[in-house]
Parts: sequence; C-alpha cells; structure tokens
Amino acid sequence: MNGVNGGRVRRATAADVGALAALRRAWVEEEAGPIADGGAFEREVAQWYTAEAGRRVTWIATVGGEPVGMLNLVEFHRMPRPGRRHSSWGYISNVFVLAAHRSGGIGRELLDAAIGIARERGYARLVLSPSERAKPLYARAGFGAADELMLMPLDE
Repeated sequence: MNGVNGGRVRRATAADVGALAALRRAWVEEEAGPIADGGAFEREVAQWYTAEAGRRVTWIATVGGEPVGMLNLVEFHRMPRPGRRHSSWGYISNVFVLAAHRSGGIGRELLDAAIGIARERGYARLVLSPSERAKPLYARAGFGAADELMLMPLDE
C-alpha cells in the first residue's frame, strides 16, 4: 500500500525480522536509553516472530526503503457458543513510528491496514491499550473508551 510522504505499508515477512527488532529496540531506547545486550534481543525477536506467526499479522512501514514503523494484530477466536455464529476479535499492539516520521500519516496507514484485515475477516471488535501520546490517533480512527473491560496487572 503506497502511502503519504513516499511511505509504504506492507505485511512483514520473516525477512523483516531484523528491521522489526531494530524498530522495537529504537522504541525502547527512545524511552530508556541505549541497552547493550550483545545481540541477544535480536535473536529473541526472531524466535518470537516464528512462534507468533500463526496468529499474528505484522505490518512494516518504510520510507525510501528504510523501515520507519510497525504494527501487530493478534487474532483471537472465541469459544463456540450454541445458536451463535463463530466470531473472532483482534488486539492491536506494538504500534510504533520512528520520531522523525511521526505526525505524517504513517501511524494511520499502519492502523488502516490492520482495520482493513479485521473487516475482511469479520472480527467482532478490535482492542488496544494506547499510550497517552497515541490516544488522539486511535480516537480519529474510531476507537473509544472500553468501559466494560477489567484489568488485573500481574507484572508490577
């Protein structure tokens, strides 16, 4: 999908694992500073990608051939229920665009790609957990507050 500012959004493949790892590293280091790990992180991303490929669709955004953003969509299938058609839903995660490319429409292109697949697949809903910075993007795309959900943090 050709986009704004010469950008391009496409589904990532195993060949993009290095670029996805670099984007994820840039995201974390933007907030926490440089992290030295001897390349262990890149190997972990490759293992994660392989393990998740069956239930997750990942998109990558490029500008001038360089990776500048990404988004993941995880598919969940509801347990069948008598008298009701099968349904699925999606969880959008790991949405990130390099700082130099923000506010130019790339985040929206990534989001539109995920929304398009969700509609094609007939998902009942899309869910995400936005950062404060990203809430306006999601609101413009039609997302609203999810007051019915409850959360129990387990890793704090």
